Amino acid sequence: MSKPGTRSKNKRQRTDDSDDSSCEILRKVHATGEISHDDICQLYLIWKPVCQGCRVNSKDSPNCFCGLIPPPNGTRKTGLWQRMPEIIESLGPNPCKDHRTSTDTPAGLTNLGATCYANSILQCLYMNPAFREGIFSVEPELLKYHPVLDQLARLFAQLHSSKRAFIDSAPFIKTLELDNGVQQDSHEFLTLFLSLLERSLSHSKVPNARTIVQDLFRGNVSHVTRCSICGKESDASSKMEDFYELELNIKGFSHLDESFDDYLNLEELHGENQYFCESCGTRVDATRSIKLRSLPSVLNLQLKRYVFLPKTTTKKKITSSFSFPRLLNMEKRLCSPYDADLIYELSAILIHKGPAVNSGHYVAHIKDEKSGHWWEFDDEHVSKLGFPSFGDSSKVDLTIQSDGQTMQSLANGGNNAINHTQGEIYSSTDAYMLMYTSVNKNRKIINSTKKIAIVDSNVEAINTPLPLHFYEEIEELNSLYEKDCEEYQSRKDAYLSNIKERREEVKQMLSEAPVQSPVESFFWISAEWLRQWADSVTPSSIDNSPIQCSHGKAPFSKVTSMKRLSATAWQRVFTKYEGGPTLTSDDFCIDCLKGAAENAVSSDDYREKRALLRELAEASLTGNHPDSGAYYVSRPWLLHWLRRKNVDSPCEADAGPTAALTCPHGDLLPEQATGAKRVLVPEVLWKFFHECASKVKPDDLLGSMVFPAYTEPCETCSRELTEVACLEDTLRAEKLRQRHNHEKLIMGKSFPLHDGCKYFLIPSSWLAQWRAYVATTGKNISSSIAPENLEVIMNSLICKQHSRLLERPLQLLCKRGIISQKVSNTDGLTLISESDWKLFCEEWKVPESKGILAEIAICTNRNGGSCEKKPIMVELDHLKEETNDELEEINPLIRTHPMMCEDCIGERESSELLRKLNYCNEDICVHLVRGKEAPRSVIEASTAAPGRSSKRSKKTSYGNSVNFKVSGTTSIYQLKMMIWEAFGVVKENQKLHKGSAEIEGDSATLADKNIFPGDTLWVMDTEIYENRDIADELSESKMEPPLAEEGFRGTLLTSDVPVQGFQEKPSEEKPSL
Repeated sequence: MSKPGTRSKNKRQRTDDSDDSSCEILRKVHATGEISHDDICQLYLIWKPVCQGCRVNSKDSPNCFCGLIPPPNGTRKTGLWQRMPEIIESLGPNPCKDHRTSTDTPAGLTNLGATCYANSILQCLYMNPAFREGIFSVEPELLKYHPVLDQLARLFAQLHSSKRAFIDSAPFIKTLELDNGVQQDSHEFLTLFLSLLERSLSHSKVPNARTIVQDLFRGNVSHVTRCSICGKESDASSKMEDFYELELNIKGFSHLDESFDDYLNLEELHGENQYFCESCGTRVDATRSIKLRSLPSVLNLQLKRYVFLPKTTTKKKITSSFSFPRLLNMEKRLCSPYDADLIYELSAILIHKGPAVNSGHYVAHIKDEKSGHWWEFDDEHVSKLGFPSFGDSSKVDLTIQSDGQTMQSLANGGNNAINHTQGEIYSSTDAYMLMYTSVNKNRKIINSTKKIAIVDSNVEAINTPLPLHFYEEIEELNSLYEKDCEEYQSRKDAYLSNIKERREEVKQMLSEAPVQSPVESFFWISAEWLRQWADSVTPSSIDNSPIQCSHGKAPFSKVTSMKRLSATAWQRVFTKYEGGPTLTSDDFCIDCLKGAAENAVSSDDYREKRALLRELAEASLTGNHPDSGAYYVSRPWLLHWLRRKNVDSPCEADAGPTAALTCPHGDLLPEQATGAKRVLVPEVLWKFFHECASKVKPDDLLGSMVFPAYTEPCETCSRELTEVACLEDTLRAEKLRQRHNHEKLIMGKSFPLHDGCKYFLIPSSWLAQWRAYVATTGKNISSSIAPENLEVIMNSLICKQHSRLLERPLQLLCKRGIISQKVSNTDGLTLISESDWKLFCEEWKVPESKGILAEIAICTNRNGGSCEKKPIMVELDHLKEETNDELEEINPLIRTHPMMCEDCIGERESSELLRKLNYCNEDICVHLVRGKEAPRSVIEASTAAPGRSSKRSKKTSYGNSVNFKVSGTTSIYQLKMMIWEAFGVVKENQKLHKGSAEIEGDSATLADKNIFPGDTLWVMDTEIYENRDIADELSESKMEPPLAEEGFRGTLLTSDVPVQGFQEKPSEEKPSL
């Protein structure tokens, strides 16, 4: 005995007792016309008890109010009973979340799309106390004439004292006229921006502000060329050039020391690069190097991670790990000795995340000079990193004295700037720029005329005060922000209070809703409105119109869509929400009830009569019908009628019992006609069918035509069907005759060919059409499409200009001395025997002279000679006696008459090739082969003609295969990048093949390499290069040709317009914060 199921144990078990009693009551009402109070209670389900604890609200009981609200501690996805956090979220963004807890916590900057490069640089500049002090000291009069300088000062002011956790950078970006949707290089931005600031600040009357850029970031270098013979330096060697950052190579280097050594390394000039020495008066060998003359207070080091690839005219990013120290001793890097320690401490790191050059994301790790903590600036998000600054550090025993005092452990360094065992070393694969600040914060190191001087830069304390001319504006912005926070909090409190009140109201009303006594008065209310009211935060007025009948009362048919509400609950709801119409306990619709009783009786009668006649219909289908008094109905219609169940009244499907049997002339359609299958039914059954069809469609006369058993079919339709049948029989016989005549040709297989025999050529496509035509012999024989006119086809094969053949025959094969032809259903010309051609001429009324004669010629190359000369004709029987090695040298050819027109064929094939190569967004398949050799199946698939392939990636025993969307203009370089992305095989490791030939030349296009849609290629991983040393060069536009870099063209950073002076007229509008 099987265990009873528990799946539906909690479901409400419906009983048919109430339905049966309702039917009895309706029959009684229909018979007597009288309705008692008990009948009303039974029909309107008033007798049902009040539900308690149901899982869902029951439609079968007007006294059930369960399920309108969730259980205690329960929630819903929407509406009044939604989770509180989701309800709060619907109020919109909470400005309080953006509150800055303290001005000691740095603020972030909004990313407007792709402005992270600017945000990172701006944060690095702001977090430098000396630079921030210089910007704040600019006089207000100057800011009026320089919008960029004004917006920078305002941005710094907000970063300094705003109560928002992040600041809107849009005014500054808009003033610079930057495209916020284009990613730019942060180093280029810093260089151009400092140049712009230097020009703008040159008009300032405040000494500290006027030269703040030069004082902090400018150093001096010279390019020294020394003669190897006389030892004298060139005149240009004494000239000093300014620098604001040092660009260091990192390719091939792993540490900052190595990059510095490379930067200051001696370059040998010899051979064609010899230097002309004025002292020696001739070209001599020489050395060239860079000499550091002076160092700035803030030393910017640009790590050259982007490398230009001349072969592809693109850039790639070097992602190898690079190490750098926290403390940097530059004493030995200066060209002249310096007594004091030149110690620099790491203060900021600019990081470029992502493998691509033209995309990715910039963040900055910056040290707060006041607290000594490091912070990560990621646009709007600023997070505390603590004291360890960045990356993986290897800490050693090192005593670090506070307040920037000299690190004695680094003072004794040798030729190298730092000993790796004496300080913290950090490494990164993404560090793009390093900022080092002199430990002597208030000093600038100058090496002028080979003498060292230390100059005070007049930088004030780290706690830079906010300028007075910005104080009021910042205070106003902070007050507006606080007001927004207060308004949001007030709106939130009011909304949550309303939610709580509504929930209590719903619970209170539903507790009073049930009618406790049978004699108690009540009101009807729409169940749908009640459900929406119990689930809405702001419900609408009462709407009982869906449960009101045309007589203005509550109909019996709507009992499942309404609820009985107590007078107390109704009064509470109606007083607050009004609406209506009001339906009391006395508003029973007697008229609707009598109508329902009449319909119920009619339905019962229809079901009983249909059940009795069902047996007659089933007997009629088996052929058991009376000899007289029978009528025709459509057999499919009758089957459909029998399949329908639980039918209470005639419906649309009952219409047209003889519609399929009626011909266009209004008579009985012959049974041979399509869809005219019929069945004879008894007269009583026919009358029932006819009566039901007339009720459903009284105007459809053709659909209910009466056809007694003695009705003769329509003579006109019978004659037409007979003629069609005769034609089909004739066509069927003709096709059968052609199949017998061409017994071998109809198979579509190749057959042995012999030299000395006559053959004829016929288009393969026409032959495929003919096979499909003669093979169709069933019911659709008359609708099969005949092949094109053979004579027209044969005429189209001859060029009018040269009277020669325009198509090539399919290639011949020779295996074990047996010659055969390749098989194709679309391309080329196929050989047929002479007898087949003559029969085709007879069957398709083609003159035999239209045939294209063909003979088999055997060309041998026994002595290693070339087959390109005149073929040597030999007997095939003698060739069969040769060894297998000699048989492989047989080259069968087809000689045609007329000869092939190579000029026209070549021109047409060239045009076709150009058309095929001019494709766009088509699929090609690439197999990844793992191992030293590609499987034979892959090479054969790659050599085969293009075909339709699956669009899904596949996994095989030898590797994976992926389909790529490409165009004829897609370069091999771009295809390799797509393969890189799909398989993880770096471009340099890929050996791409089509068939057995390797595809070379990254700049060539797929069209150049004759790669067509549907082609199959295969690629092998040489595993020569490591993935870590080569950056992923993919970007969002990997399918498009690389565009020329615009950089900052069109912005104020590259504008040739001179900086405005004090004399110019101030602008009408003052840029806002």
